Amino acid sequence: MKRRDFLQTTAAATAGAALLGGMPVGAYGYSPELVALTNATTASDKVLVIVQLQGGNDGLNMIIPRDQYPALLAARANIALPEAAVLPLTAATGIHPAMAALQGLYQNGQVGVVQSVGYPSPNFSHFRATDIWTSGSDSNATLNTGWAGRYLDGEFPNFPTGYPSAQNPDPLAVSIGSVVSNCVQGPSVNMGMAIASTSSFYQLLSGGVDAAPATPAGHELTFIRQVVAQTQVYTAAIQAAAAKAKNLSPLYPAAGKNNLADQLKIVAQLVAGGLSTRIYVCNMGGFDTHALQVPATGPTTTGAHAALLGKIAEAVSAFQDDLGRLGLQDRVVGMTFSEFGRRIRSNAGLGTDHGAAAPLFVFGSRVNPIVHGANPQLPPAAGVNDNIAMQFDFRSVYTSILQDWFQVPPATLQQLFGRAFPYVPVLRPAGPLAAGSAAQVAEFSLFPNPVPRGGRATVAYQSQGGRVQVAVLDALGREVRGAFDRSVAAGPQLLPLDLAGLAAGPYYCQVREGSKSGSRLLVIE
Repeated sequence: MKRRDFLQTTAAATAGAALLGGMPVGAYGYSPELVALTNATTASDKVLVIVQLQGGNDGLNMIIPRDQYPALLAARANIALPEAAVLPLTAATGIHPAMAALQGLYQNGQVGVVQSVGYPSPNFSHFRATDIWTSGSDSNATLNTGWAGRYLDGEFPNFPTGYPSAQNPDPLAVSIGSVVSNCVQGPSVNMGMAIASTSSFYQLLSGGVDAAPATPAGHELTFIRQVVAQTQVYTAAIQAAAAKAKNLSPLYPAAGKNNLADQLKIVAQLVAGGLSTRIYVCNMGGFDTHALQVPATGPTTTGAHAALLGKIAEAVSAFQDDLGRLGLQDRVVGMTFSEFGRRIRSNAGLGTDHGAAAPLFVFGSRVNPIVHGANPQLPPAAGVNDNIAMQFDFRSVYTSILQDWFQVPPATLQQLFGRAFPYVPVLRPAGPLAAGSAAQVAEFSLFPNPVPRGGRATVAYQSQGGRVQVAVLDALGREVRGAFDRSVAAGPQLLPLDLAGLAAGPYYCQVREGSKSGSRLLVIE
């Protein structure tokens, strides 16, 4: 999408809809392609939260390759963390110490990491790279719609005509923050409701508006703001949902201390209040860390980037705690993304320059809580132009979430994104679950992992008794090895996994027993 077109469509989505507290609140719409995303025709209660980290996050300072510390120190001696300070996720992979709360969520099965996410021929312009990620386009193609917006437009045709209605009383998507995300941009309008700031949200609930400036037109401006707020089509739905629920987690910081936490707090309240919105987009800025990523004096565990990472961890941890207390933990999953990563080598200004691939998080009680993919391979002497190589196309993450969370068929996904992308099990495999049916997911552990080529692994599994199948799938989800298939007694089982003859690379180990199914990343070295 061209910048001018984006601004025009954003303006169309906000102008004439509402200005809350002097900030735009815009109505969005429906899409046949989002039928899969929201699954509204099957009354899905699933919610997807997208967190945009604006500026280009330094993935190497967030998820650290502990097995390559000499190369890491050689590339960024002036900003690298002390090796002893890195918190472990796996034997080879660590996380920044500012994200201790996310390490805890990972250990409790509520966070997954996808390594080296990007796309071929990466673009290093903030605006163009953001456009690529939010539209789901190739780097050499321009799409005028967002990936979720196309989906929504296909599911709910003719929006906004006839909306809201008795069948669809709530906004399909809600975007919170100073930037209206292009993720939910439809062919002509945005496909949801934009709340431009957290203060705007609370003014919406109270019916208040920002104080007008002390000018001759101040009184008239106040009147216009009140009228526009009253005419916002989804005001009543938002107010009703917010009135039905309160946040329960004590982990949220004080209002205004962590903007991402403030946004996620609103999401939890609206979901708990029964709003049927399927997609929420939150955002957090400040990740363009060209200089002073760490302090000029003082430990490299602190500084601007550490503060940002700490706020992500604090916000997501509080959000997950709140969802659990509200009984919503199995209905909501989230993911982070940034328009690009940073270079392997740091610069002389104690910062990092625009790069390519970077890791992202998925979070929620239904995510596959593993590190997907291997650590990025760092050259022994990285140059100023060296980048992290892509392992996973970002559209593989999008399409896999749509497929597993909203039950979008592969044919629809191919239509939405122009072609098929390899499947990545970032969520635990499961179809629509009835209440109390979390046992549909087969929980197991796998060791050793990674496995030497030609070696064997063991699956530790708590069986209910009956036929158990263990299979190895390739990156496209195709079964390449039926490793185990027989009836076992109820209780703990150690199931053999013979990997002889399989090439080195990433695979997925899947366990099936009756209606239960689960999978974990398996790496053969």
